[in-house]
Amino acid sequence: MVLTGTEIKSIREGRANLADAYCVFIGNELFVRQMHISEYRFGSWLNHSVKRDRKLLLNRKELRKLQNKIKERGFTIIPTLLYVNPEGYAKLDIALARGKKFFDKRESIKAKDNRRDMERELR
Repeated sequence: MVLTGTEIKSIREGRANLADAYCVFIGNELFVRQMHISEYRFGSWLNHSVKRDRKLLLNRKELRKLQNKIKERGFTIIPTLLYVNPEGYAKLDIALARGKKFFDKRESIKAKDNRRDMERELR
């Protein structure tokens, strides 16, 4: 992942959030969007933008493979884990995911409602 100096310092402090993040191809490069990295508290006017697009560093074979999967099947790429390895580099684990179909959503909503009703009855 391509980061600025204040971004890596914030990540090392544990001030990053992947909640709404997703990956997108721009040209032949993969970028992560909507990943929130808080401003570095000791940064001055050199501080970074909180939700800017950040380029992911993958080799050409991996990029081509992901691009083909997205085109043919309707998958999306989401970041699952952000960590700092022992050498001090920030690494981002990504995964291919497929959205739920409408009937799957109805099933999970029904199951959640049933669980909630059971909890109410137990109280």
